[in-house]
Amino acid sequence: MIYKIFRSNEWAELERSGTTLGAPVDLADGYIHFSTAAQAHETAAKHFAGVEGLVLAAVETDPLLADLRWEPSRGGALFPHLYRALARAEVLWAVPLPLDAAGHVFPENLQ
Repeated sequence: MIYKIFRSNEWAELERSGTTLGAPVDLADGYIHFSTAAQAHETAAKHFAGVEGLVLAAVETDPLLADLRWEPSRGGALFPHLYRALARAEVLWAVPLPLDAAGHVFPENLQ
């Protein structure tokens, strides 16, 4: 399982159109950035600090394998990058990612 953090407008556009090439940073880099469960908290803190209205989306990796690459990023850790559009139908679940005084609140069972 891998995870994508969407801003509310990005999530709304995916819901409306059925596919996305990602956020502006994804478009600039040429792939959609994802995180593992272990990486998602740091991704939120680094790239979405103080941002409200986020949505956390879970995606199963198996259907993406032909277009999914694990590439080094922060500190040499391997991050999943999708080199094609993501379809809304590929999102297994999505939940709000609320913000509290300590940062974003993730689901307890994130794996």
